[in-house]
Amino acid sequence: MPSHAGFPEEGDLVLGTVTSIRNFGAFVKLDEYGDREAFIHLSEVATGWVKYIRDHIREGQKIVARVLRVDAAKGQIDLSLKRINDHQRREKVQAWKNEQRALRLVEQVAQALKVSADEATELFGSTLVEKYGSLFAAFEVASADSRRFQKENEKSPWASAFLKVAHDNIVPPQVTILGTLEISDPAANGLDHVRSALLAAEKVDPETVEVQYVGAPRYRIRVVASQYKQAEETLKRATDAALRAIKTSGGEGNFVRQ
Repeated sequence: MPSHAGFPEEGDLVLGTVTSIRNFGAFVKLDEYGDREAFIHLSEVATGWVKYIRDHIREGQKIVARVLRVDAAKGQIDLSLKRINDHQRREKVQAWKNEQRALRLVEQVAQALKVSADEATELFGSTLVEKYGSLFAAFEVASADSRRFQKENEKSPWASAFLKVAHDNIVPPQVTILGTLEISDPAANGLDHVRSALLAAEKVDPETVEVQYVGAPRYRIRVVASQYKQAEETLKRATDAALRAIKTSGGEGNFVRQ
């Protein structure tokens, strides 16, 4: 979480509000750094030649920019609008919205602990940002994997209140991945062997693994999990179980990742 009293670093993406526009550039206040002033030169507003700066930017506009130069001694910060892409811009805005939401949730935790929001932030804010990358990520982990969060913060007197607020307010993120199993068995009871192989896949984790019929010998396997890595590991275990079962029965199979 950026320091409100500090400066961004060169290369950082920052969120700001345009306060003033001149023919030679625009002045911006940085929302995450105590409204410090920064400047975007005309040449950094957009790619190509900019004839009228107001065709690209306006007063009061919320913008995402890249930090080009920082001179802390002089209090100068130079930004660029053209050196980021749409994906980076969307990610930055979403991250900012998430942190604003996290700060509101911290207020709820503070109420449960009967302390002020500032006291609560001082109590666990830095610790959680260091562990999970951001306050919002900490709330997501607490909601999606309460056992892990409890274990990692078991000696903290605020952990129970934090967990309750997370469970009440955060829907755990979900990742869905797919693949196709192609399995067959020419034996008279081959269909039973195929069915057993598919059940072996689902038994790996009945809550997250689902097998769907596509058209013999193809079956779609779907895994839903809170994290991509976890989903991939579960998918591999499920497909390995199915392929092992069908080959043990004398059939054959393969797996294609979608």
